[in-house]
Amino acid sequence: MQALQVQLEVGPDPAEVGRARRWARSRLSGSGIDADEPLHEVLVLLISELVTNAVVHTGCPAVLRMRLPREAPGARAGCRARGTVRVEVADASGLPPRPRQARKEDTGGRGLELVDGLADRWGWHREGAGKRIWCEIDRTRPLPAAPPPATPIPVVPLSVLAG
Repeated sequence: MQALQVQLEVGPDPAEVGRARRWARSRLSGSGIDADEPLHEVLVLLISELVTNAVVHTGCPAVLRMRLPREAPGARAGCRARGTVRVEVADASGLPPRPRQARKEDTGGRGLELVDGLADRWGWHREGAGKRIWCEIDRTRPLPAAPPPATPIPVVPLSVLAG
């Protein structure tokens, strides 16, 4: 299995999270993970959460890496690459990632919970003075289906209720 590895240096500014998402969307589409695939948006969300954790909670620059499966030379046209997509974010902070228990009214604190729920695997390890946090999604398994649309509630005219 061939793989494409790409990386982006991210500055310690929360505005960099948006840049990382745009960069990731472009690289994913260029690697054959089309924008209309559920995997595309799941990966963008995972990247957003991991980069946010790195720049907001550590205040350090970070490096975002993606390793994407590629079709082998001579593969049938339209055949999507199978394998594992890996996302990594390395930063210079030695503090370990700390999952939080967000309260219902909190607007943040759910990043690692999302990563845990969406990725097949995730973890972290120390690297020099800093750390690397990673997650993986197997392209061979189906992603959870979106919930069915809500059943519309019938509208009853007031004249029927009054009569």
